[in-house]
Amino acid sequence: MNTPVRPLRADAARNAERLMCEARLAFAEPDGADVPLEDIARRAGVGVATLYRRFASKDELIRSILEARYAELVEPVLARAVADDDPWNAMVSALEAALVLTEEEHGTIKAARDPGTVIGALANRFFDELAQLMRQAQSRGLVRADLQPDDIPVLVVMLMNTMHVTPPNGWRRYFALLLDSLRPSSNPLP
Repeated sequence: MNTPVRPLRADAARNAERLMCEARLAFAEPDGADVPLEDIARRAGVGVATLYRRFASKDELIRSILEARYAELVEPVLARAVADDDPWNAMVSALEAALVLTEEEHGTIKAARDPGTVIGALANRFFDELAQLMRQAQSRGLVRADLQPDDIPVLVVMLMNTMHVTPPNGWRRYFALLLDSLRPSSNPLP
């Protein structure tokens, strides 16, 4: 039997919000990946015990930050994408929202001990929804027919890696190139 999750008390919710906000700021600093949780608690004006009551580990804090940012930046775009009459636009908008989140939270992701595990559930959810958008675009002849849903995560990781070697928003150039490659083509993929 599942017990219902009780909402946080107002003060506990405020503390969690302050902790996540201060953690994001700390992780964005040049040495932010190594910031101790004790420093985050101090910056948020709460005790370490308060931090650990809400977040059992640094990765749990990071997961909470990323889930909140996903809900803020990506979920609304996905909701609009499902209703969009243009499946190409829907797919592009969803990809762009995920890449913006990745760029904005680069420091947060980098601070995770195991980033793949921390973002795994969010990534799976995103790529499942993106695959549906891709299939809709393919059915309308807007995306190359030989593109597979498994290709998309690899392409997104390629784009994410450009963020390490380009100035802010430099990834958008490569995003445009990638989008051109997704259009129908007479050259089949190997």
